[in-house]
Amino acid sequence: MGQVYPVPEGDPHGSKLVERNLSAVWANFAQCGYRRLIYTNTLSVLPGAAGMFERAMGADVRIVRVLLTASDTTVGERLAGRELGSELEQGLQASAHKACLLDEQAPADTVRVVTDERSVVDIARDVVAATGWCG
Repeated sequence: MGQVYPVPEGDPHGSKLVERNLSAVWANFAQCGYRRLIYTNTLSVLPGAAGMFERAMGADVRIVRVLLTASDTTVGERLAGRELGSELEQGLQASAHKACLLDEQAPADTVRVVTDERSVVDIARDVVAATGWCG
């Protein structure tokens, strides 16, 4: 929702643009009767992101943080399958940096779902179960 080039003036990380786009998308969904949203962005589980969701979706928003995890080996294999040339090394470094941030700063109530050697369907079941939407 914020992957643009060039970056907006005064918004080098695109966070203001992301919030505006999330507000617009959520308003459209809510107008059609939807009350649930799965938002995917690795660092969105960090505490600072909660304010963005509250501003974009309302103060009564219930946030369930789910973090998909994988071993270094699995991450390396996945990145090697999608990155080209020098982008692989950059991807590996960025992934390692984000993993450290998440280990240090993700709230204790963050649900971690291991993805190594698992099907997408099995992972999705765990994500939905973490929300309490079924059952």
